Amino acid sequence: MCNKRFDEISVGDSATITRRLRAEDAQMLGALHGCAPSSGTTPGDASPGLGHDGWGVTLIHAVLNTRLPGPGTACIDQSLRFLAPVAIGDTLAASVHVTDRDAATQRLRFACRCVNQHDAVVIEGTIEVQAPAQRIAQAPGQLPETRVLDRSGQSLLERARRLGPIRVAVVHPCDAASLGAALEAAREGLIEPVLVAPRRKLEQISRAAALDLAGISIDDVPHSHAAAARAVELATGGGVDALMKGSLHTDELMTAVIAATSGMRTARRISHCYLMHSPAYPRPFIITDGAVNIAPTLEEKADIVRNAIDLAHIVGVALPRVAILAAVETVNPRMQATLDAAALCKMADRGQITGAVLDGPLAFDNAISVAAAKIKGIVSEVAGRADILLVPDLESGNMLAKQLEYLGGATSAAVVMGARVPIVLTSRADSRESRIASCALAALVAHHYRLSPP
Repeated sequence: MCNKRFDEISVGDSATITRRLRAEDAQMLGALHGCAPSSGTTPGDASPGLGHDGWGVTLIHAVLNTRLPGPGTACIDQSLRFLAPVAIGDTLAASVHVTDRDAATQRLRFACRCVNQHDAVVIEGTIEVQAPAQRIAQAPGQLPETRVLDRSGQSLLERARRLGPIRVAVVHPCDAASLGAALEAAREGLIEPVLVAPRRKLEQISRAAALDLAGISIDDVPHSHAAAARAVELATGGGVDALMKGSLHTDELMTAVIAATSGMRTARRISHCYLMHSPAYPRPFIITDGAVNIAPTLEEKADIVRNAIDLAHIVGVALPRVAILAAVETVNPRMQATLDAAALCKMADRGQITGAVLDGPLAFDNAISVAAAKIKGIVSEVAGRADILLVPDLESGNMLAKQLEYLGGATSAAVVMGARVPIVLTSRADSRESRIASCALAALVAHHYRLSPP
C-alpha cells in the first residue's frame, strides 16, 4: 500500500471502496460510539437513530487513508449530507474525486459520495485534506480480530424473566443437584416447576439438603420410568410448557419422548443444541448435535440444521451463519462428512433449508477464525464468523462442547429442539449457571412456541 504525494495527484483523480454492512460492523460502530444498539442488527433494518450512516463516513475516510492520497493523509474539513438511511445488509460504494488542489498549502478538495446497491445516493459532500509530504509504503498486514464483548448470557436471563415463568415438568429430580436446580430456577422467576417423582423420595432429599418444597407442585409417581411417561403426558396435554431432566438417565426420558404414541414428535428430527459463550469468540454460537443423534444421516443432519436455525432466530440472530464441520475444508469422496456438507449447502441453495447462510465442509479452525480462513484462501460469508457449528456426529459434538467448557472457559446452555415442547437435558456435572441458563433458553423457546407451534 503506497500513498501519493501532492505533486502526483491531479484534478479528476478518483478512488472507490465497496463494502457490505454486516450486523457485527454495526455493533462495533455502536460500541465505539458508546451507544451499542439494542436493535437494528437485523438485515434490512434502517430505523432512524441507529448510527448505521456512520458506516458510509467510515468508508469515505478509508478511501482517503488507504487509496487516495493514502497513508499520511490528514483531514482538515468536511461537509457531508446524509440523504438516505443505511440498513444491515446494504452494500455501499464510497468514492472520492479530486475537484481542487492548492499548491501553496498542498491541500486537496474531494467530492465524496456513497451509493448503495440500488444506485441511491446515501451520502454526498466535500472533504478537504492535507496531502502527504513524504512517500509512505506499507506492506498489507493481518488486521487484529476485534470483538464486541458479549453479555448475552445475562441478557438471556433478563429476556426470559421479562416474558414470565413457564410451567415445567421436572422429571424425577431425585438427587439434591437436580432438585436444587429446579427450585433455583423457580426463585429466578424462570419456571413454575411440577416435580414428577415419588413424593416420599422428594421429601427425604429436601430434608437432607435443606431444600424447601413449600408451594411446589408434586405429581406423585412410583418410579423414574413412570415419571418420564407422566411428564410426556403432561406436555402433550398442555399441562406444561417444557420438560427438564432430573436424575434419571437421558435414554429413559428420551425413549418416552420419541415413542410413536407419545404425541411429542413433530415433522422434524429431534436434536440437541448447546448455546456456548466462549471468551475467545466474539459472539455466542450453537453446537449441534452433541447429545441425541449418534451418527446422523444426511436427511437427519438437514433437520438438525433446521432446528439450530430456529433456535438462533429465537435468541435473536436474524440470519445465522452455519459452518458444517469436517476434518478438512475440501470435499473428499472418502470422508462422508465432507459429502454431507456439500449436499447440505446445495439444499440451502435450492431452498430446502432456509433462514441461514450455510457453508462447508469447513475445518474447525477456519470456521471460527478469520485469520485461519484467510491463510487457507477461503472466501466465505461463514468462515471465521460462524453462529452455528454442525458437527459430524454426537461424539465429536459432545467432546467439542466439553473441551470448550472445561479447558476453554466457555459457559453453556442447552435445549432439545424438534419436539412439541423444549426439553432441558441437564447433566449431574453441570454448573448452577449452566442449569439456570438452560432453563432461560427453554423459556424463550416455549414462549416462541406459544405464538408459532412447532
